[in-house]
Amino acid sequence: MVRCDYCGREEGMPYQCRMCGGTFCSEHRLPENHDCPGLDQWEDPGGVFDSGFDDSVSGSSTRAGRSFLERLGLGSGPGGIGGYVRRNMTYVFLAIIWLVFPLELLVAFGLQDAQLFSALFTLDTNHIEYVWTWVTSVFAHSPTNFMHIFFNSIVLYFFGPVVERKIGSKAFAALFLVSGVAAGLAQVLATLAVGGTATVLGASGAIAALLGVLTVLNPNLRIYLYFILPMPLWVATALFAGYSVLVSTAGGVGFGGVAQIAHLSGLGIGLLYGLYLKRTGTRAPQQLRIGGSGPNRRRRR
Repeated sequence: MVRCDYCGREEGMPYQCRMCGGTFCSEHRLPENHDCPGLDQWEDPGGVFDSGFDDSVSGSSTRAGRSFLERLGLGSGPGGIGGYVRRNMTYVFLAIIWLVFPLELLVAFGLQDAQLFSALFTLDTNHIEYVWTWVTSVFAHSPTNFMHIFFNSIVLYFFGPVVERKIGSKAFAALFLVSGVAAGLAQVLATLAVGGTATVLGASGAIAALLGVLTVLNPNLRIYLYFILPMPLWVATALFAGYSVLVSTAGGVGFGGVAQIAHLSGLGIGLLYGLYLKRTGTRAPQQLRIGGSGPNRRRRR
């Protein structure tokens, strides 16, 4: 027997929604009967319901009715770049992270210009007025520590799509960017408050926000720490938060070169947003999904 994600009733022959991936009873199997988030995200891509075929047959051109971006192949319709981006912002952010990384290596080791590297990629207590670094630092990672970008990418790859499917690509992008910027600023301001200096970079704060959201929506989701140790998500999140609090309290806000305040700030933002989503009835999947973000592809978090 399986419980309906909407009403909680046990169902011997459950139905799985192809739009959101949830499991529902016969009464709530239709998207409109379980407030499926896919209904809000659906758009008519490039005029599926009004393709203009009749107009083209009669001799009139539909090209004039297409937007400028669609003519360039950048629209959200079939074949347009926007069509691939929609509901795939996780992979867009991953791509940006891995495109920025070789640029960091070029500046750090090719040009060997530490000042330029700081001005482009790090949020620095000495130059907090460089507002562009508030964003660029979220996508930059340590050029001397490959595990920094590797582990952040792994966590974002596995957990990002699950959150994105539940809240939509626009809200996901806003959450990732806002929490990433806020986490970096929190680390820098906390360091300034104790009279220290710091340079901050990395997507850890934004990723911590995603973990916070999912922890609230599905605290018992089973994950495998380091791909080996199974535990509920809430336990992993509690250990993560407890370690960050302990280290920042005992060793200082930037002890060990790790932005613990940024981690805690991002996690806090995610937990608060998760509570908001839970009050509005948003539910998380009961298992991780692996693969593409299409409606029939199982994925994770």
